[in-house]
Amino acid sequence: MPPAEAFALGQLVADTVLDGARYGTYTLRAASVRGDSSRYRGEPRRDALLTARFGTGTAALVLVGVAGGSRHTEIAHLAAADVTRWIGTAVGRSHARLAEDIRAGRREDLTSGLHRLTDRGFGKLRARAAELGVEPEQYTVGLRCLLLSADPDCRTRVFFGAGAGGLFRLRDGAWHDIEPRVPEKAAAPAETPGGDRLTLDLSIPTPPPPAEPFRFRASVARPGDTLLLCSNGLAEPLRDEPALAAELAERWRGSGPPGMTQFLADIQLRVKGYADDRTAVAVWEA
Repeated sequence: MPPAEAFALGQLVADTVLDGARYGTYTLRAASVRGDSSRYRGEPRRDALLTARFGTGTAALVLVGVAGGSRHTEIAHLAAADVTRWIGTAVGRSHARLAEDIRAGRREDLTSGLHRLTDRGFGKLRARAAELGVEPEQYTVGLRCLLLSADPDCRTRVFFGAGAGGLFRLRDGAWHDIEPRVPEKAAAPAETPGGDRLTLDLSIPTPPPPAEPFRFRASVARPGDTLLLCSNGLAEPLRDEPALAAELAERWRGSGPPGMTQFLADIQLRVKGYADDRTAVAVWEA
């Protein structure tokens, strides 16, 4: 177990978190597990998982937030907890409008609103890093979130976030990597079209590195689909090890959603060379 401080018990992180629910046409399973390497070293789970329902009836909105902290800092678990809490609060305050936008299919409004919300979350992380006296890269995370309407007539599933992780869909027994791609930024030109060299040293302070690019996807689920959102600890072996992808596809193919304890066992399938924390959220469509 990780060491505890008597006056900071709120910073303790459970080894394993497991949750689940059923709304509308979907069944949700969510789990976050400390990796073998962290257990061996007595370090806390760096991943954070938040599941929350806002509102009631068909107007309810379910949020699932996953944050994966860096393995190179001792306070990664605090950053992950902070950003999921901040995102959860922001979504909760705007849940009625978000739920209506999802049901009405207003993708542009969702994209711009969730982009601002995500940027604010990462801005708070940088401010918190300054308060703690650490470098911003020591207090950052990969963040991925799902917004799910409880309306059975709405099958739009909204993903947003930034940083490392994965988004996959299991359809007709085959996995599809549906992580939204972001365009690479073009480098600044070294000279003008007229051939004049650009002056680069203007005694202007170098701006901070840009934040991780925002990722957004709103897709309509089909009956029988399984949507999987996960931290990098599961995304990497799922992309790189065909045997793991095949085993999970076999376990989840056409048999309906597993029970919560079975889901926990499924996402802990061991793969040699991969021992990081794993957090996974899966949505089964009826």
